[in-house]
Amino acid sequence: MRAPLRPLYAATVALARGLAAASGESNTSGSKLWRSVNARRGIIARWQAQAAAARDRHRRLIWLHAPSVGEGLQARPVAHALRHALPEAQQAYSFFSPSAERFAASVGADFTDYLPFDSAADADALLDALQPSVLVFVKLDVWPVLVERATRRGIPVMMLSATLAEGSGRRGTVSRALLRDAYAAMTAVGVIDASHGARLVELGVNASCIHHTGDTRFDQVWERAQRVDRMAPLLRATASARPTLVAGSTWPADESVLLPAWESLRVSVPSARIVIAPHEPTRAHLAPLTAWAERASLRYAMLGQVERGERHADETDVLIVDRVGVLGDLYAHATAAFVGGGFHKAGLHSAIEPAAFGAPVLFGPGHHMSREAGLLLAAGAARSVGAITELSAALGEWLGTNDIAHAACARAGNAARLVVQQELGATERSAALVREVLAART
Repeated sequence: MRAPLRPLYAATVALARGLAAASGESNTSGSKLWRSVNARRGIIARWQAQAAAARDRHRRLIWLHAPSVGEGLQARPVAHALRHALPEAQQAYSFFSPSAERFAASVGADFTDYLPFDSAADADALLDALQPSVLVFVKLDVWPVLVERATRRGIPVMMLSATLAEGSGRRGTVSRALLRDAYAAMTAVGVIDASHGARLVELGVNASCIHHTGDTRFDQVWERAQRVDRMAPLLRATASARPTLVAGSTWPADESVLLPAWESLRVSVPSARIVIAPHEPTRAHLAPLTAWAERASLRYAMLGQVERGERHADETDVLIVDRVGVLGDLYAHATAAFVGGGFHKAGLHSAIEPAAFGAPVLFGPGHHMSREAGLLLAAGAARSVGAITELSAALGEWLGTNDIAHAACARAGNAARLVVQQELGATERSAALVREVLAART
């Protein structure tokens, strides 16, 4: 970290630590930012207690850090592969966002909790407790003080599924000054492709440390698609022979285009149904969807109603998913898919989840930070739409009931599946890179 930024960075971290110390248990239901701060009350003591109870100093420890659920989905297959390849090694898994708190248990690490604030004192305390053999950051986020303290101890630091989009804010002047030393300290960096590797070299990563390992998300979504049980209660209850659009991780900005386009499609394809899974299925987000269905005279049901047998899927024009964690399976019903975020400032969500099921994909214009969207577009497996009429026309070309629509949808769906298949193998390559770094240190 450049010297002029150190006092400001330290002051910011100290402020966050002070807020965490002053927060109370009653604040856990507040905003995501506040919950993130509050969750770090007593964080070092919690890590130390875990380590005291189960850390075996004679065994190597692999520490994986993934900020949120998206990065966690990239980290999890690597953690499982390393558990299989190195059963004698222990694992630690840290995360930053409250959204990853429940997900973290699925990684199966020996030690799991939030990452402490990035101060020298907290970093040293955590390194003392865990004594890791390697520290692995997933995707892009690195913490400069933690990296500095780890490398001073001779602990190799690396990145996996490393990604740096062309328009990323990390390429700005302040971010470069803040993080350049941390990126330069990397022992090995597994990148998703050569272009992302070249941009990371610009940020400070040594070119000799770059390895083209790929994006482990492709392995993760492919595995989920292959093991999905279409006879499971959820999929049996929601199955229908009707042309089906599964709209996943939508925001109100997406729905402002999608819903009127869907009404237009229904004029020409009245048998079509839509499954909508909002990114945040809160009461405030679900209410406008039900109100829209009523205004449009569309028969709707909540997912829970269909699962309980109160409503039949075949008689439902609009199925509203009112809980998280099931979208990845519901894509199995997709004749085609609409992925949200392309009309929202958050950016496009995962377009390869439906692609793994062989569903062609539609999304809004905000997809330029998504490599997977580019791959699908280049293969003719996806379309980017910017207006209601454009989306309605694309829906008709894939969800129509004539032979031409069926053939076009099948071609695009097969191309989508092939894109995912061509990217497989990143998990094994990433796990092998971790083993290589561990072997070099030994």
